[in-house]
Amino acid sequence: MAGGHFVSQGGSGNYEGRVTPFVVITCLVAATGGLIFGYDIGISGGVTSMDEFLIKFFPSVYRKEKDLSGDSSQYCKFDSHLLTLFTSSLYIAALIASFFASATTRVFGRKVSMFCGGIIFLCGAVLNGAAMNVTMLIIGRILLGVGIGYANQSVPVYLSEMAPPKVRGALNIGFQMAITIGIFLANFVNYGTSKMKENGWRYSLAIAGVPAIIMTVGSVFLPDTPNSLIERGQQEKARAMLEKIRGTENVHEEFQDLLEASETSKQVQHPWKNIRQRKYRPQLVITLLIPFFQQLTGINVIMFYAPVLFKTLGFGDSASLMAAVITGLVNVFATLVSIFTVDKFGRRALFLEGGAQMLICQIAVGSIIASVFGVTGEGTFSKSLGNVTVFLICVYVAAFAWSWGPLGWLVPSEIFPLEIRSAGQSINVSVNMFFTFIIAQIFLTMLCHLKFGLFFFFGGFVLIMTTFIFFFLPETKGVPIEEMNRVWKAHWFWGKYIPDDAVGLGHGKPTSHEV
Repeated sequence: MAGGHFVSQGGSGNYEGRVTPFVVITCLVAATGGLIFGYDIGISGGVTSMDEFLIKFFPSVYRKEKDLSGDSSQYCKFDSHLLTLFTSSLYIAALIASFFASATTRVFGRKVSMFCGGIIFLCGAVLNGAAMNVTMLIIGRILLGVGIGYANQSVPVYLSEMAPPKVRGALNIGFQMAITIGIFLANFVNYGTSKMKENGWRYSLAIAGVPAIIMTVGSVFLPDTPNSLIERGQQEKARAMLEKIRGTENVHEEFQDLLEASETSKQVQHPWKNIRQRKYRPQLVITLLIPFFQQLTGINVIMFYAPVLFKTLGFGDSASLMAAVITGLVNVFATLVSIFTVDKFGRRALFLEGGAQMLICQIAVGSIIASVFGVTGEGTFSKSLGNVTVFLICVYVAAFAWSWGPLGWLVPSEIFPLEIRSAGQSINVSVNMFFTFIIAQIFLTMLCHLKFGLFFFFGGFVLIMTTFIFFFLPETKGVPIEEMNRVWKAHWFWGKYIPDDAVGLGHGKPTSHEV
């Protein structure tokens, strides 16, 4: 991969260059920002299934789980708003922080935002590991959320700007790959710490500081992107960096396109106001709906609460944590599929196949749970049926991991012009975090009340979002970011929103990617 050459068809000429080892290493280091997000997603469900943690902070949930409260329904064992607040408080903090991160990213550059996110996340990890009461836990989670808000706002933009158009998808998905590795490591750590006689949950929470340190130190040594340098008036450095990451001195065409995009962006004094203009309507709608739909696939039900969910299905403590490790491992390997196929088959193909696969699995899992627990929530899984359920959940996780997981971050990060890119990415992060918060906060209550119907609920949304992708998302594979308006202009529905002069850099006919 490192030695491959590319020629990107631009509207005003060809972009020449190759995929250099420097840009690959740079993108891999930046993508580690996903580790903090992934580790946190995986860790919370594990510690909330540990008896010692529940006894110390959530004793009422522990009594209900052990049938000490007289409630025998499997669906409602973990229904507690305070328990879900422990998980979900992080995401409302990330939502708010993403707006501050937008200003930081625009004024000081992408790497400064990564550094700030790592430091704040590290403080939250220390506080959580040392927590003596629920208040300390929640404050620590809020700090973790601020760190994630900064990282999730800056890292996808950084990756999209550094990567050559022909492999932008693969390198950008490195962020999602890091998220899945973080989830797997968290599940593995939880399985190990659950064997400890005491304070295992403290180690699980405190180890979150390790990926934070990796991202913080890594950001210090990362170079700025050419786009960011131009945005801050450092054109000579920007050209030198562009030559370095493309592996050639012949970068005139691409550099001129970046300069033109920057000049356009300087005319925009209020990106948050301008993003509401009609000509940005396609990008705004997509960046609102994709993160919204991503959360309503139901994936975070699995990732947040996998051990809790498996315990609800009748698995023992160790078995539930091991099942979570297995789904985490499937998540990692399935994301690799996306890395190697997204720039070959395109974004739409992965979205559509993944959606169909998730829908089938959700209907199957919901039907199995209905047959075992019914509406009363009383019953037990046989070993064979339990294994079938775990298998179906793994197939579902795999579908998400090569479709909505990575593409939910990739597509919004690559469709915005420079003048509103930071604002657009902040909207992407904030919508993602808001609905992550909502799902995390209400899932256990929904499981209690909707019972097996919860899986049909998410399945219905998967059907809706897959239909939306089929009709309204154009293919963006291989299209330079600065020429993305040509894709929207060529689309059957969005074309009417794009004025002719907004096509900008591309004055020729649409490329094959735009049809």
